[in-house]
Amino acid sequence: MFPTGRYSLLGEHVFVCASLVILSSMSPRGHPGGFIFIEGGSAVHNDEHYMRLALDVAKAGVGQTSPNPAVGAVVVNGGTVVGLGAHLKAGEPHAEVYAIRMAGEKARGATVYVTLEPCSHYGKTPPCADLLIQAGVRRVVVATTDPNPLVAGKGIAKLRQAGIDVDVGVLKDEADELNRMFFHYIAAKTPFVTLKFACSLDGKIATATGESKWITSSAAREDVHRLRAQHDAILVGVNTVLTDNPKLTVRFGEKRKNPLRIILDTKLRTPLDAHVVADKEAETWIITGGVSREQAAAYERLGVRVFSMPTAQIDVRDVLRLLGEQGVMSLFVEGGSRVHDSFLRAGAVNEVIAYIAPKLIGGRGAPTPVGGLGFARLAEAVELDIRRIETIGPDIKIVAAPKRKEESLCSLALLKRSARSNK
Repeated sequence: MFPTGRYSLLGEHVFVCASLVILSSMSPRGHPGGFIFIEGGSAVHNDEHYMRLALDVAKAGVGQTSPNPAVGAVVVNGGTVVGLGAHLKAGEPHAEVYAIRMAGEKARGATVYVTLEPCSHYGKTPPCADLLIQAGVRRVVVATTDPNPLVAGKGIAKLRQAGIDVDVGVLKDEADELNRMFFHYIAAKTPFVTLKFACSLDGKIATATGESKWITSSAAREDVHRLRAQHDAILVGVNTVLTDNPKLTVRFGEKRKNPLRIILDTKLRTPLDAHVVADKEAETWIITGGVSREQAAAYERLGVRVFSMPTAQIDVRDVLRLLGEQGVMSLFVEGGSRVHDSFLRAGAVNEVIAYIAPKLIGGRGAPTPVGGLGFARLAEAVELDIRRIETIGPDIKIVAAPKRKEESLCSLALLKRSARSNK
């Protein structure tokens, strides 16, 4: 919870994250985004309390900071919060900058709680480690280290060399989860892939006649738009474009940006008057397989970027490498079923989000979330770890992650060992 006290805001452009209100841009008078603390409570709290507050603040930037991570910072002096800040957009000040500005002279001798190791290098902004040293803080509590080779322990080392006490690992798991997409991108150089689908209780994404609007409730669809806003890009196959003519934009809640739209279209069948080409509400890329420059030119004249892969058949792994090279950190895959099959078979999915409606559709001809021929043997099926189950309106939302192959093999070995011991 937010500490006891009164708070005022500078500027007019605000949005709400959890129980916190954060400025989303510079105010008309040039004041920095963030909180202004007026009168604080005096209750004594531990490190986890303040780090949870920093994590809450950091959530304000989720989906807006790419290719940077989302970071929150809290400055505490004498048991009182004197400064808070969040990184809200790439190229703008980091969380520590806003927090230290707000704290002013009260930063001297204070403890700073930050959800990610302070940077130690010059990028679009100066090093935050230097800022903390210059501010005269006494102690810095870091939730998790930054895997970026430009930082990777250097920020912590610089703080310690300056005589600042540094503690690392407070609420590490929560901080790692917050920036799981960033961490994956830094390690793999490819986007973090979220595969999403909505289906009936009997696993159908449409009726046998193709009707699919709407299987799930408006509450579930609104949640999907929130997730879209948290990703750099949305990907669908050309069949989804031909069948549904989707906009692939964020249309619920506060729209801070529309993600990049990516269409997998082997033979360039996307209509020139499709929403994703004609509406100009978001940038669109089409990834195709070995088409001529003349074919691509018609789309490029309309502002669409066309990437032609070296072979006629598009390989998902090549697509992810391309997107990684283009700086796409996170990818929201929304279908159709053949695209889902391709990503799962390639082992390219990091997270699965399923919305299940309390409806029974039936029909052997009704499509399911994962198409193709399926797996011939149960041992080949993609095993999932269920991370979270919740209800959204009348629907059920399941968040899961595919098990790594080594985890599945280890589980199989343990089962075999158990079977032998029980004989």
